[in-house]
Amino acid sequence: MEVKAKAKHIKTSPRKIRLVIDAVRGLKTDKALDQLKFMNKLATKPVSKLIKSGIANAINNYELEEDNLYIKEIKADDGPTLKRWQPRAHGRATTIRKRTSHVNLILAEIKDSGLKKSKSTKLAAPIKLGAKAKEDEGVKGKSKEAKDKDIKKKDATKEVDQKIVDPRMEGRGGHTKVEGGSKKGFGSRIFRRKSG
Repeated sequence: MEVKAKAKHIKTSPRKIRLVIDAVRGLKTDKALDQLKFMNKLATKPVSKLIKSGIANAINNYELEEDNLYIKEIKADDGPTLKRWQPRAHGRATTIRKRTSHVNLILAEIKDSGLKKSKSTKLAAPIKLGAKAKEDEGVKGKSKEAKDKDIKKKDATKEVDQKIVDPRMEGRGGHTKVEGGSKKGFGSRIFRRKSG
């Protein structure tokens, strides 16, 4: 069973992070965290936070044991680079590249405990009130016979009142003319059709 975790947009260059992650690749998670604790690099903080996040994913989502995990794969890739500039002599400017990085982590089990599926915590979609439910809401305070009569009346009136509506006639005053129109003004100049 493999567990993944990601840390994106870390404000450290990938070259500096690779110095840290090369030291912990392939170690057990508890030994890797101990190793990071005693390294004198600023990149150890986000990397140790990422390893703790991967352990939490394994425990909560897959119900794996913390002692049975090791770092199978960890890599640092380039993130977006922020470009700034610094003034130099003779009116020149040089760029300052503030690099960011994305770190991907894959934890695996030392002894396979069997394939386990993650806990699914999917929420049911909210129920939308249809036309029938809305009709029933309007008829709440009446007896069953009165409700049935009202529903039958509504169904009968729906069949009679249905008309075919031309969608082109909708809008302000049924304006459907695209070409032509009045002979004056801006509209006549734009929509004038040339024959020939």
